[in-house]
Amino acid sequence: MAIINVENLKKEYKINVKKEGLAGAILSLFNPKYEIKEAVKGINFDIEEGEMVGYIGANGAGKSTTIKMLTGILTPTSGKILVNGLVPTKNRIKNNMKIGAVFGQRTQLWWDIPVIESYKLIQKIYEIPMETYKENLEYFSETLGLKELLHVPVRQLSLGQKMRCEIAAAFLHNPKIVYLDEPTIGLDFMVKGKIRKFIKQLNKDKKTTVILTTHDLQDIEEICSRIIIIDKGSIMFDGDLEEIKEEFSKHAFANILVKEVTQELQDILNDKNVGFELLSIDENNINIKFDRSQITIAGIFDKLSLHCSILDLSIQDVSIETIVKTLYERKNLGAGYAR
Repeated sequence: MAIINVENLKKEYKINVKKEGLAGAILSLFNPKYEIKEAVKGINFDIEEGEMVGYIGANGAGKSTTIKMLTGILTPTSGKILVNGLVPTKNRIKNNMKIGAVFGQRTQLWWDIPVIESYKLIQKIYEIPMETYKENLEYFSETLGLKELLHVPVRQLSLGQKMRCEIAAAFLHNPKIVYLDEPTIGLDFMVKGKIRKFIKQLNKDKKTTVILTTHDLQDIEEICSRIIIIDKGSIMFDGDLEEIKEEFSKHAFANILVKEVTQELQDILNDKNVGFELLSIDENNINIKFDRSQITIAGIFDKLSLHCSILDLSIQDVSIETIVKTLYERKNLGAGYAR
């Protein structure tokens, strides 16, 4: 049985639409007008115990709304959520005892007291056995380099130091599931490396399920084995990370800078038999995808140079960032991703 089960999950917001000016404010007061915004539109997924899943999408895609419903902070408009066999909004205390969460730069530590005092409070709140608490604290301090920070008030910590302490706090009570919403935002590569290593080790040792939302797609590549991509409240891809990388590695991506995009050039780019696929045109930058076994970059250059002046050309490595960008561009062009 899945540790997280989501069926036809929806979240809608009723927004008061106000007109400009004093007259508009008065009119809205006595005759309010509303519109419904769909933040999450009937999504479905299951997550098994021990999985590490990247839940990604653009700003406003519905990522944080989903996480807040999974943690019980928000109540769904409709649909079903089961986390550890519990409905989060109906069993908040029981659910919270089995989960951990980090929400970007919002702290769960007490601002004016030393970090160790916050940890002691967390130990009492979650009723962590003293032996387990001491064992975890020692291991976390060693792994994340917290020993010199434990007796420093949280307000005196740098962003990187505070985030390491926040990550430790989320895992301190041995939760079955940890939600990480932008856990490495604004951090340098050294701190990011420590946090990634720490998360992977705990997943290996304790089979902790991790749901990670981030705009740093290197986090996804290094931590997660599965990704769910959400766009405008709907899931556009859910699958194995290596599988989709293998699928896309059959192809290469190129960015071509031309002097001018003429109608003649656009006709060539949109020709289905030209040997490559147009992904996007941004002013004079053309992004294409091509099958290496069917055509070479030299062959593409020869074809396009007959119809335009090429100023620059570069081939992009296939990374998760390239894949996500391509999926979004395909969707905007009206083409889906066929698995």
